[in-house]
Amino acid sequence: MWPFSMNKKSKKIVDAASYISVKETTEEAEIEKMVSKLEDIFYSTSKEIVILCIGSDRSTGDSLGPMVGKLLEERNISYPVYGTLKEPVHALNIKKVLKKIHESHEDPFVFGIDACLGDERQVGYILMREGPFIPGNAVNRVLPSVGDYHLKAIVNTLDPLSPVHSLNSTRLYTVLKLAEIISEIIARVAGNDRISRGNEEKSIFG
Repeated sequence: MWPFSMNKKSKKIVDAASYISVKETTEEAEIEKMVSKLEDIFYSTSKEIVILCIGSDRSTGDSLGPMVGKLLEERNISYPVYGTLKEPVHALNIKKVLKKIHESHEDPFVFGIDACLGDERQVGYILMREGPFIPGNAVNRVLPSVGDYHLKAIVNTLDPLSPVHSLNSTRLYTVLKLAEIISEIIARVAGNDRISRGNEEKSIFG
């Protein structure tokens, strides 16, 4: 969980295909836009792709990651998934889980998923960015940066005086809606023939 801000300069940098705003009537075209973007990201690497969903099931706002992990696990996608409602990845065990990931998968491409806080206009946005992120930044936790690429969903407004309250007062409906869209995007990419064929070719030819 970490805060999110977007100034005028950064708005110009963000690729339109890198974010969508989840609404009651999220268009299929918006979902496909994100599917295409994520497909390009995954297809660009020869490494094994690992999905790492960060968050705690003890906080409504922070439960986004574990909820996505559960939905992906139920879909039985082809990528390894760490962080579910049953076995969440959070501040107390993230170092242990990262160690396990790197012991179980040789030089993996880690795609991180986490919730974040923003301003009122940003709630409901899903964004993808290159590079690692720092879980727990919004609540002043010192945790290792994770991920080669990451996705963040803005679940609620940030109260700078009490970010924990922002997390705990987040609507479950908002989190569930975002989790459903995110898992749908990843599941479509995982089931894409081009990705499957690409991974097979990479494993054969190195």
